[in-house]
Amino acid sequence: MPKITSYAQPTWTEALLRGLKRMCPRCGQGKMFAGYLTPRESCESCGLAFEPLRADDAPAYFTVFLVGHIAIAGALFTEQLSHPALWLQTAVWVPATLGMMLGFLPVIKGAVMGAIYASHAGEHRHPAE
Repeated sequence: MPKITSYAQPTWTEALLRGLKRMCPRCGQGKMFAGYLTPRESCESCGLAFEPLRADDAPAYFTVFLVGHIAIAGALFTEQLSHPALWLQTAVWVPATLGMMLGFLPVIKGAVMGAIYASHAGEHRHPAE
């Protein structure tokens, strides 16, 4: 069981940046995820429970929004610049889009969980606090 000590409440920006790094939004030391997208039960460093920081579908929506804008803008820019064949556009942009989706999703989920912690939306307070 981790040692529970008093931690200063991080600012919203600090919690968001810690979440972007997939680290505990309270202490910044423990890892937030056990796998690709599966949150740990609690922080191994400070004991913060991650269950109340439920991101639900928000990370998927933000990821689709971001990647969609990048991929569509990139495809349109490429088309305007050099008019490549459709098969070449598809061969480049489909894997790039999938790669961006898989790369951004865990990072954005961590950021959303950090923002939830910082906004006090979840029941994240330890009884001793």
